[in-house]
Amino acid sequence: MKALIFLSILCLLLTLCLAQEKSETIFPDTPEGKLAASYLKAYNSGEDQAMMEFFRNRVTPEALGRSSAEERTARYRQLYNRLGALELRRVFPSPDGSLRTLMRSKNGGSFTFEFDVERTPPHRMVRLMVDQADDQNLSLSRKRNRAELVQAVEAFVDSLVAADVFSGVVLIAKDGSVFFHKPYGLADRERRIPNRPDTKFNLGSINKSFTKVAIYQLAAKGKLSLDDPIKKHIPDYPNTEAAEKVTIKHLLDMTSGIGDFFGQRYMSTPKEKLRSIRDYFPLFADMPLQFQPGTGQRYSNGGYIVLGAIVEAAAGTDYYTYVRENIFKPAGMNSSESYEKDKPVPNRALGYTRRGGTSWQTNYETLPAKGSSAGGGFSTAEDMLRYTRALKTGVLYNPDAEGGMGIAGGAPGINAFLDWDPSSDEVIVVLANLDPPAAERVARQIRMWLPR
Repeated sequence: MKALIFLSILCLLLTLCLAQEKSETIFPDTPEGKLAASYLKAYNSGEDQAMMEFFRNRVTPEALGRSSAEERTARYRQLYNRLGALELRRVFPSPDGSLRTLMRSKNGGSFTFEFDVERTPPHRMVRLMVDQADDQNLSLSRKRNRAELVQAVEAFVDSLVAADVFSGVVLIAKDGSVFFHKPYGLADRERRIPNRPDTKFNLGSINKSFTKVAIYQLAAKGKLSLDDPIKKHIPDYPNTEAAEKVTIKHLLDMTSGIGDFFGQRYMSTPKEKLRSIRDYFPLFADMPLQFQPGTGQRYSNGGYIVLGAIVEAAAGTDYYTYVRENIFKPAGMNSSESYEKDKPVPNRALGYTRRGGTSWQTNYETLPAKGSSAGGGFSTAEDMLRYTRALKTGVLYNPDAEGGMGIAGGAPGINAFLDWDPSSDEVIVVLANLDPPAAERVARQIRMWLPR
């Protein structure tokens, strides 16, 4: 009952906050308003050529140098296929040359589109950031300074903790310097052990980013090529068609047609048997492809298991050792590892889920004995910050992160979010040991509030 009261108060406060924000329902007659209107018109046309012309004519040469008009159009097609047409719901002008909008997707859900525009003619687009905004009570106006941000974050997270919907760690950094780092809630509810700033949390699918780095490292060393088919590295792969047709690039981009390993087989498999990468193969590898490689795109945990097995074959060592020696150690991520769930680990947060009930229950029974190349490793907030530093300085390389990172992991009792904007060098890390969207809700609100 107390949780319901706190949630009601929280929703009321956030709704009042949102209502007080200065917003419009039409684009303003300003350079950034005109550019955003032009973008929405091209987007809603559903035509690649219209978007191509927008990118070529309305984006700065510097931005096109980082990502070409052709690459942007390909991403537009993926976005349009997922969201459908957009309807403008609210506009939040800013004096800093940016314009934040709230859009409603035809296919369901709300999203923020933020346009950064040149302050001088011809007022072209510098950057576009798109983010999900499922929580309709998000406050979209930026805070004026760091002190105001910290005050707002503390009040917001405190209210979530009081409502028993957040437990974890929040970290915010600028230019590599941490200015907010606080733990909340309990790492172990039964023994009443609180979370600490250096508590280790399950990252869920964020581990896929480490798998990508491993693949690109091995490609740079000539150990593999992104065009290699699976069979070159895994001759005994159970699905002959997939082994011959699916390439490493397909696996990275989730265009392989290989499905997920979560399902009936996973549910009926004793989780203690899942301790190595190949232990996951019987859960999915013999299944038919969901579509021909390269003709579609679908989230695939199975595909990243295959990537982990390819890392092992190309590197000549097990996946966990490779990641530890070639990613975690060079980055200084000394508190990151894939732990076995049935072995004691100091300062590790236990996960808690409400799925299947109304009270928090441990997620132990849903977890494999050990995480994999698709997810399930552990890390700390500071180690995730170190990961972004390693990418920024070139210690680690992931071309997909050149424009920044906004990655999340989530499962029963697990939610983690890493947000890094290289242009402003701002990092947000939120790790939680509760069901999604515990961490994502906090990270998205912080991103909305970041001052310019």
